[in-house]
Amino acid sequence: MIDEPELDEAFQSAINAARNRRVAGMTCVDGTSAVTNLEKLEKDLVDERSRAVERGSVDKDWFQKTVRWLVEWIPETELSLIAAFGRIARAKPSTTA
Repeated sequence: MIDEPELDEAFQSAINAARNRRVAGMTCVDGTSAVTNLEKLEKDLVDERSRAVERGSVDKDWFQKTVRWLVEWIPETELSLIAAFGRIARAKPSTTA
């Protein structure tokens, strides 16, 4: 678990949003299934949460790259995933051990 509860909750919220959208059968903006993208997103979120524990913060480059990738395929009607990333951005992880 991440020492910072706010950051942990933010990551868990994003993971849950990805899972929920996958179960709901979300499609990409081009109409294709989003399952593969959502599975990748969930794995990336779990992996980055683990790395954030070690570093004490979220990798800015990972965050920016992931958000850019997300907005390429997510429909405008599915803002819960974007909102979940906003919550990660607002979390204030400790930079000291």
